[in-house]
Amino acid sequence: MAGLEGGQSIAAAARTLGVIDQPLFNWVKSQRAGKLTGADSKPVSAEQMEISRLRAELARVKMERDILGKATAYFAKAST
Repeated sequence: MAGLEGGQSIAAAARTLGVIDQPLFNWVKSQRAGKLTGADSKPVSAEQMEISRLRAELARVKMERDILGKATAYFAKAST
């Protein structure tokens, strides 16, 4: 399969994102052809895609922060 603009293969990106590689390949192909659309059939811009990616990353980081906070509280409580 072809690579992404960041130099990562589509298969590797799919594993990182936790999605199946074939749909990701189709999305990349549609985006390169200028035919990628959103749920409302309007074209999706690169900026909108980046905003979606950043929102997903922010949600993941917040979840990690919450887990680490709970672990810190647990271990602080256990050591006293």
